[in-house]
Amino acid sequence: MGNRLSKIYTRTGDDGSTGLADGNRIAKNAQRVEAMGTADELNSHVGVLIETLGGDDELLEPLRRIQHHLFDLGGEFAIPGSKVIGDDHIHWLESTLDRLNADLPPLKNFVLPGGSPAAAQCHLARAVCRRAERVVVALSHEDSINIASRHYLNRLSDLLFVMARRLARRNGAEEILWEQKKSGL
Repeated sequence: MGNRLSKIYTRTGDDGSTGLADGNRIAKNAQRVEAMGTADELNSHVGVLIETLGGDDELLEPLRRIQHHLFDLGGEFAIPGSKVIGDDHIHWLESTLDRLNADLPPLKNFVLPGGSPAAAQCHLARAVCRRAERVVVALSHEDSINIASRHYLNRLSDLLFVMARRLARRNGAEEILWEQKKSGL
């Protein structure tokens, strides 16, 4: 691939529009642009999570793969009608989720975000993933989308939840469980 960005600013977006990968221009606040931006934001949160883990970690490979998927997902939103995310991506998420969830104890209560810096960051990525899913659902009401992309985000939020549980339980630490008694005044 040659140099694609020889100049970072173009001034073409100064009017409040942005270019899609197919050459069309749309408003920067369009639902499609919101989907692209939220996928990018989620990818950035996953990047921060990776950097909190350090060198040798069982979650690094799946998280890096997820970053590539999220980049593809953003590209899919940038080219209306394209399909990059497919059932194979969803099956990979499900098998990874099953593997990581296998030795976790069943939940008897809701989990609060936290437990460790990495677990808290993973919960933040999960929350942004849920928002991305809501944005994609809204986009699907006004334009055609690849339904597998919505399914992917739904499974990814589940996987990030399981990853956060694993991270919170590391090194003898525990998950922080919601206690109804403590939420009262």
